[in-house]
Amino acid sequence: MLKIGIIQGSVRQGRNGDAVAKWMHDFATKRNDDVTYEIVDLAEYKLPFLGEELPAERQAEAETAIKAWSEKIASFDGYIFVTPEYNHAIGGALKNALDFLNPEVNNKAAGFVGYGSLGGTRAHENLRLILGELQVADVRSAVTFSLMTDFENMSVFKPADFHADNANGMLDQVIAWSSALKTVRN
Repeated sequence: MLKIGIIQGSVRQGRNGDAVAKWMHDFATKRNDDVTYEIVDLAEYKLPFLGEELPAERQAEAETAIKAWSEKIASFDGYIFVTPEYNHAIGGALKNALDFLNPEVNNKAAGFVGYGSLGGTRAHENLRLILGELQVADVRSAVTFSLMTDFENMSVFKPADFHADNANGMLDQVIAWSSALKTVRN
Protein backbone atom coordinates (compact mmCIF):
# COMPACT_ATOMS: atom_id res chain seq x y z
CA MET A 1 0.00 0.00 0.00
CA LEU A 2 1.28 3.45 -0.90
CA LYS A 3 1.48 6.28 1.61
CA ILE A 4 1.01 9.78 0.22
CA GLY A 5 1.65 12.83 2.38
CA ILE A 6 -0.49 15.90 1.77
CA ILE A 7 1.86 18.66 2.85
CA GLN A 8 0.11 21.81 4.08
CA GLY A 9 2.85 24.27 3.13
CA SER A 10 1.66 27.49 4.76
CA VAL A 11 2.20 28.48 8.38
CA ARG A 12 0.45 31.86 8.31
CA GLN A 13 -2.22 32.77 10.82
CA GLY A 14 -5.65 32.71 9.15
CA ARG A 15 -4.33 30.70 6.22
CA ASN A 16 -6.66 29.24 3.60
CA GLY A 17 -4.53 26.13 3.24
CA ASP A 18 -6.22 24.15 6.01
CA ALA A 19 -9.50 24.02 4.08
CA VAL A 20 -7.70 23.24 0.82
CA ALA A 21 -5.63 20.43 2.36
CA LYS A 22 -8.73 18.94 4.00
CA TRP A 23 -10.62 19.10 0.69
CA MET A 24 -7.73 17.34 -1.07
CA HIS A 25 -7.51 14.68 1.65
CA ASP A 26 -11.27 14.02 1.59
CA PHE A 27 -11.35 13.95 -2.21
CA ALA A 28 -8.40 11.55 -2.43
CA THR A 29 -9.66 9.25 0.31
CA LYS A 30 -13.11 8.91 -1.32
CA ARG A 31 -11.45 7.49 -4.45
CA ASN A 32 -10.62 4.22 -2.62
CA ASP A 33 -7.30 3.80 -4.42
CA ASP A 34 -5.81 1.49 -1.78
CA VAL A 35 -3.59 4.42 -0.80
CA THR A 36 -3.17 5.94 2.64
CA TYR A 37 -3.31 9.73 2.64
CA GLU A 38 -2.17 11.85 5.57
CA ILE A 39 -2.17 15.60 6.03
CA VAL A 40 1.16 16.89 7.32
CA ASP A 41 0.84 20.43 8.64
CA LEU A 42 4.12 22.30 8.38
CA ALA A 43 2.95 24.63 11.18
CA GLU A 44 3.23 21.70 13.63
CA TYR A 45 6.99 21.53 13.05
CA LYS A 46 8.77 24.46 14.63
CA LEU A 47 11.75 24.32 12.30
CA PRO A 48 14.56 26.83 12.72
CA PHE A 49 15.88 28.69 9.71
CA LEU A 50 18.47 26.54 7.97
CA GLY A 51 21.89 27.66 9.14
CA GLU A 52 20.47 29.84 11.89
CA GLU A 53 22.69 30.21 14.92
CA LEU A 54 20.57 29.18 17.89
CA PRO A 55 21.10 29.85 21.57
CA ALA A 56 21.97 26.74 23.55
CA GLU A 57 18.53 26.59 25.17
CA ARG A 58 16.82 26.28 21.74
CA GLN A 59 19.17 23.75 20.12
CA ALA A 60 17.59 20.58 21.53
CA GLU A 61 14.09 21.75 20.54
CA ALA A 62 15.29 22.59 17.02
CA GLU A 63 17.05 19.25 16.61
CA THR A 64 13.91 17.43 17.75
CA ALA A 65 11.77 19.36 15.24
CA ILE A 66 14.20 18.69 12.38
CA LYS A 67 14.34 14.98 13.22
CA ALA A 68 10.54 14.69 13.48
CA TRP A 69 10.10 16.51 10.14
CA SER A 70 12.68 14.32 8.43
CA GLU A 71 11.20 11.08 9.75
CA LYS A 72 7.63 12.05 8.87
CA ILE A 73 8.54 13.04 5.32
CA ALA A 74 10.71 9.93 4.85
CA SER A 75 7.71 7.73 5.75
CA PHE A 76 5.85 8.57 2.53
CA ASP A 77 6.08 7.16 -0.99
CA GLY A 78 4.88 10.37 -2.58
CA TYR A 79 3.58 13.83 -1.83
CA ILE A 80 0.91 16.35 -2.66
CA PHE A 81 2.10 19.84 -1.82
CA VAL A 82 -0.68 22.28 -0.93
CA THR A 83 0.77 25.75 -1.22
CA PRO A 84 -0.29 29.33 -1.66
CA GLU A 85 1.60 31.59 -4.01
CA TYR A 86 3.54 34.42 -2.39
CA ASN A 87 5.35 36.84 -4.71
CA HIS A 88 5.40 34.35 -7.62
CA ALA A 89 6.83 31.54 -5.44
CA ILE A 90 6.18 29.24 -2.52
CA GLY A 91 6.27 30.66 0.99
CA GLY A 92 9.52 30.92 2.88
CA ALA A 93 8.50 28.37 5.53
CA LEU A 94 7.98 25.64 2.92
CA LYS A 95 11.24 26.46 1.15
CA ASN A 96 13.07 26.34 4.48
CA ALA A 97 11.45 23.01 5.39
CA LEU A 98 12.43 21.50 2.02
CA ASP A 99 16.02 22.66 2.55
CA PHE A 100 16.26 20.31 5.55
CA LEU A 101 15.49 17.33 3.29
CA ASN A 102 17.34 15.37 0.65
CA PRO A 103 17.66 11.58 0.93
CA GLU A 104 14.23 11.44 2.60
CA VAL A 105 12.55 12.46 -0.65
CA ASN A 106 14.88 11.08 -3.34
CA ASN A 107 13.15 8.98 -6.00
CA LYS A 108 9.64 9.82 -4.92
CA ALA A 109 6.82 11.62 -6.75
CA ALA A 110 4.94 14.83 -6.07
CA GLY A 111 1.81 16.58 -7.22
CA PHE A 112 0.69 20.13 -6.54
CA VAL A 113 -2.41 21.86 -5.25
CA GLY A 114 -2.13 25.63 -5.30
CA TYR A 115 -4.21 28.63 -4.47
CA GLY A 116 -3.78 32.31 -5.17
CA SER A 117 -4.74 34.97 -7.65
CA LEU A 118 -3.60 32.71 -10.51
CA GLY A 119 -4.27 29.43 -8.71
CA GLY A 120 -0.76 29.08 -7.35
CA THR A 121 0.72 28.14 -10.72
CA ARG A 122 3.89 30.14 -10.22
CA ALA A 123 4.38 28.46 -6.83
CA HIS A 124 4.12 25.15 -8.70
CA GLU A 125 6.82 26.28 -11.12
CA ASN A 126 9.02 27.22 -8.18
CA LEU A 127 8.41 23.85 -6.51
CA ARG A 128 9.34 22.01 -9.72
CA LEU A 129 12.80 23.62 -9.62
CA ILE A 130 13.36 22.87 -5.95
CA LEU A 131 12.07 19.31 -6.10
CA GLY A 132 14.11 18.57 -9.22
CA GLU A 133 17.26 19.27 -7.22
CA LEU A 134 15.96 16.92 -4.51
CA GLN A 135 15.41 14.14 -7.08
CA VAL A 136 11.62 14.23 -6.74
CA ALA A 137 9.64 13.51 -9.90
CA ASP A 138 6.80 16.00 -10.18
CA VAL A 139 3.72 15.20 -12.21
CA ARG A 140 2.22 17.39 -14.91
CA SER A 141 -1.39 17.70 -13.74
CA ALA A 142 -2.07 20.09 -10.89
CA VAL A 143 -5.03 21.56 -9.04
CA THR A 144 -5.28 25.35 -9.09
CA PHE A 145 -7.76 27.24 -6.92
CA SER A 146 -8.37 30.93 -7.55
CA LEU A 147 -8.82 33.26 -4.60
CA MET A 148 -11.28 35.19 -6.77
CA THR A 149 -13.62 32.35 -7.73
CA ASP A 150 -13.01 29.43 -5.35
CA PHE A 151 -13.07 31.43 -2.12
CA GLU A 152 -15.96 33.54 -0.91
CA ASN A 153 -14.52 36.90 0.21
CA MET A 154 -11.08 35.36 -0.46
CA SER A 155 -11.37 33.34 2.75
CA VAL A 156 -14.23 30.80 2.74
CA PHE A 157 -13.26 27.86 0.52
CA LYS A 158 -15.97 26.95 -1.99
CA PRO A 159 -14.26 25.14 -4.87
CA ALA A 160 -15.94 24.81 -8.22
CA ASP A 161 -16.92 21.29 -9.26
CA PHE A 162 -14.67 21.30 -12.33
CA HIS A 163 -11.57 20.97 -10.11
CA ALA A 164 -12.43 17.29 -9.63
CA ASP A 165 -11.10 16.46 -13.13
CA ASN A 166 -7.70 18.00 -12.40
CA ALA A 167 -7.60 16.43 -8.94
CA ASN A 168 -8.31 12.99 -10.40
CA GLY A 169 -5.69 13.45 -13.10
CA MET A 170 -3.07 14.61 -10.60
CA LEU A 171 -3.84 11.76 -8.19
CA ASP A 172 -3.68 9.18 -11.00
CA GLN A 173 -0.23 10.46 -11.94
CA VAL A 174 1.09 10.71 -8.36
CA ILE A 175 -0.05 7.16 -7.63
CA ALA A 176 1.44 5.77 -10.85
CA TRP A 177 4.78 7.54 -10.39
CA SER A 178 4.95 6.75 -6.67
CA SER A 179 4.35 3.07 -7.41
CA ALA A 180 6.99 3.02 -10.13
CA LEU A 181 9.56 4.88 -8.06
CA LYS A 182 8.99 2.62 -5.07
CA THR A 183 10.60 -0.17 -7.12
CA VAL A 184 13.68 2.02 -7.63
CA ARG A 185 14.05 2.60 -3.88
CA ASN A 186 13.59 -1.07 -2.89
